[in-house]
Amino acid sequence: MKITKGKYVDGFVLSVPKKNTAQYKKMAREAKEVWMKFGALDYKECKIEDSKPKCVTFLFPKMAKTKPSEATWFSFIVYKSKSHRNAVNKKVMAYFEKKYGKDHMQMPFDMKRFTYAGFKVEVGI
Repeated sequence: MKITKGKYVDGFVLSVPKKNTAQYKKMAREAKEVWMKFGALDYKECKIEDSKPKCVTFLFPKMAKTKPSEATWFSFIVYKSKSHRNAVNKKVMAYFEKKYGKDHMQMPFDMKRFTYAGFKVEVGI
């Protein structure tokens, strides 16, 4: 297992139609290559497996408003710091804009139900 010293993480939760899983994974593999090329320390795309753990009342699928025809995904990218994240993302966005144009690529999921935030690592450094 690769150990990173990242102090900042971008986290994502989204619902992907099951019929679009292959398309999403293809897009995610390209995204991982690009983020890592421009300096991200780690990049993971995780598809839900245990959607109803015991002793939890507010579940990821409920939070993501995942429909029966969809799967919930949790993704994260690790950086050295928030400023490192900003520098990497600037390069990534420029790369994708050049490759796909200002409208970017067609997403295989509903962007209106996609959630994202930046997190400062507090434990585990």
